[in-house]
Amino acid sequence: MMNKKFLIILYFIFLFSFGSIGFYILGGEEWSWIDSIYMTVITLSTVGFGEVHPLTDSAKILSILIIIFGVTGIGVLIRTFKEEFIQIDLFRKNKMMKTISKLKNHFVICGYGRMGAVIAKELNDKNLDFVIIEINDQKAELIRSKGWFCVHGDATAEDTLTAARIDNASGVSIVLDTDQENLFVTMSMKTLNPDLFILSRCSLEDNMAKLIRAGANKVINPYTAGGHRMAEILSKPQVEDSISVISPKHAEMNLTLDEISLKNLNHYDGVPIKESKLREEFDVMIVGIIKSTGESIINPKPDTILNTTDTVLLMGDVVNMDKFKESLPS
Repeated sequence: MMNKKFLIILYFIFLFSFGSIGFYILGGEEWSWIDSIYMTVITLSTVGFGEVHPLTDSAKILSILIIIFGVTGIGVLIRTFKEEFIQIDLFRKNKMMKTISKLKNHFVICGYGRMGAVIAKELNDKNLDFVIIEINDQKAELIRSKGWFCVHGDATAEDTLTAARIDNASGVSIVLDTDQENLFVTMSMKTLNPDLFILSRCSLEDNMAKLIRAGANKVINPYTAGGHRMAEILSKPQVEDSISVISPKHAEMNLTLDEISLKNLNHYDGVPIKESKLREEFDVMIVGIIKSTGESIINPKPDTILNTTDTVLLMGDVVNMDKFKESLPS
């Protein structure tokens, strides 16, 4: 590539020198060196400013030759730069794949749709290593432009999964377009890494059991989950937010962290945490308190006084949390 660029530079130097000398000789006494150089430049660039002085037939032939060879040289120059850009892009991709091959205990996201983009942003905010598998060219380029690791390929192909180092991954999120693709990729990944924690998305409730049998540790229907969450917040205004806590290594753990407003829950007003009986009655614990002033208390002490202006962060098993939320007034 360097030799090719050097030859192109020599080519244009020769063409420029040949044209300048040619116009100077063929132009006669009226043509100065500045006129000759200027005429060569505007002829090479084909800007069409017009002749400096009237051209003889010999000078017109010279202009034709400069234009022909100049356009040809520019075409070769453009192609050379295009090849160089391709080489740079290929080097960048190879460097990324080499880095991916060394990853361990990372996460893999199959599909960069709306859910995949949200998952990637969350993992990036937590400074966790992750690789995105995406087949779409534009999406793959967008992922790389963000500085994220991307394997450009079909997630249903075993070579693509191998390139993403599924064998060294600790968890994977499968959020492809169809349940059939998610099912196939789940089976393939479980074969490559039996200990892998697999979180898969499904669109139809009937396919949830199939994905579990195929090897998924957790299956989420975003439409159902989103609907349940909206209905819960609608029916229980005290529930301001809810987060599922999933452990890649302990799939049996099914915890949730709920943000509960104590507004209108007068039986907790002025009561110390240890006397609220939340642990005894519902087996849930207060892990944080957000005051009306914006002050937050993490892991509050048992003698901390609750207030109806507080918002508490409750953590517990999903079943126990549901039991507690059922006790809340509608």
